[in-house]
Amino acid sequence: MQGWKGNVMALFAGALMPLAFAPFFLYPLALLSLLLLFLSWDNVTARQAAWRGWLFGLGMFGVGVSWIFVAIHVFGQSGVVLAGLLTFLFVAFLALYLAVLGFVLKKLSPGALSASDYLLLLPAGWLGFELFKGWFLSGFPWLEVGVSQIEGPLAGYVPLIGISGASLLLAMTAGTLLVVIKQRQWLWLVPVFALWVVGPFLKNIDWTQPVGEPIKTAIIQGNIPQQIKWEPEQLVNTLVLYQTLTQQHWDADLVVWPENALPAFYHQLEDFYLKPLAEEARQHQTDILLGLPVSDDDKIRYYNSMMSLGSEQDFYHKRHLVPFGDYVPFEWLRGLIAFFDLPMSAFVPGPEDQPLLQASGHKVGVSICYEDVFSSEVLQTVPEATLLVNATNNAWYGDSFAPHQHLQISRSRALETGRPLVRATTNGISAFVNFKGEIESQTPQFEQAALTQTVQPRQGETPYVSLQRWPIWLLALLMLCLWAYYRHKKSD
Repeated sequence: MQGWKGNVMALFAGALMPLAFAPFFLYPLALLSLLLLFLSWDNVTARQAAWRGWLFGLGMFGVGVSWIFVAIHVFGQSGVVLAGLLTFLFVAFLALYLAVLGFVLKKLSPGALSASDYLLLLPAGWLGFELFKGWFLSGFPWLEVGVSQIEGPLAGYVPLIGISGASLLLAMTAGTLLVVIKQRQWLWLVPVFALWVVGPFLKNIDWTQPVGEPIKTAIIQGNIPQQIKWEPEQLVNTLVLYQTLTQQHWDADLVVWPENALPAFYHQLEDFYLKPLAEEARQHQTDILLGLPVSDDDKIRYYNSMMSLGSEQDFYHKRHLVPFGDYVPFEWLRGLIAFFDLPMSAFVPGPEDQPLLQASGHKVGVSICYEDVFSSEVLQTVPEATLLVNATNNAWYGDSFAPHQHLQISRSRALETGRPLVRATTNGISAFVNFKGEIESQTPQFEQAALTQTVQPRQGETPYVSLQRWPIWLLALLMLCLWAYYRHKKSD
């Protein structure tokens, strides 16, 4: 599509994409969004394709990660103009990935797009964009389109080929429909129909099996406002709150607290608070998983950690840190604005080879906040882990899309691994998610709450856990080889 209409369509298509995700769950819009993007790249120059890719990214990330503004303005104490500028720069940078994608695709296939471009090149290119975005500069795998599909028929493929595989299938569907629409090749509707009809039947397959007795579990959501959480005068109130709420659930086998529920270092709390709490937990045969910062012996380096307390005591230190949240990438930025000097923003990453925490007789795959958006990192905990725990602090993002989107991402990890998920957050949304990625119960946001439920641990491996991303890499490589073959054949 030539001219300004194609530019507007690309921008509109990008802005449409986030509506496929939580909290809207309009998953078919992801297909429409990709279809319009691919259509906007037809019969244009590489430069025009780059511009439209950037416009699409501007719409997609401008709407989808608008919550960055909340973190910078409200909790980073930056003015509206500065917060808006920093948010725009972040969004504009992410959009460059799609600009590069559009440019490269049109360099490979100038002019009008062929059937092989729609069926092979563009879907493989979209997969490459998502994988690159999830890796480059420590990675930002937010808004992977496969996540939006866990509400729909393609969810059945997620335990087989993961969220990245679902993204590829969605992009292949968009390309195939364009072949049908533009070239009237109606037979291509058959594989599309088969793909989307088979998905719901796959959802009925249980790839993993129950193991051991169900665990009565309680999630504690303290709902302490982010603005006062790290204030010294708030510490005693926080300690009393979590202890009191936990004591009300000594009938549980497992109690889970959120990320950094305790705003003080382990060594500061060990003797007068944690040891008595551990003893009381042992008396009631309850294990606690709680979040708090833990420093090295030198008291200089410190970790964002989860601690097991009760029958066993051990630590898991967060490995994948959030830039500008857990740490500031360039220390010279500190002091320029308040956002670059948030409380506890100098964490160091934990070791890569940490053993799994154990609680209530089971190995637990623990992730802290942002870590569970990385599928490959959660995969490292299974099949050894029989349940997943995610402890997070979404208070930074207020009443925005972020907590809803993050919960949907967490659900996709449960679906990929065939494991139940216990998700504890500071101010919501805490939830129990079953091994199918379905929410069984959840807390309201911005309320103090304790949520209890029985969780059934599971063992075994989904195909995705067994093979990981190798089938997707091989399929994408095969698609590119086939595209090159047809391209060469066409040029002869």
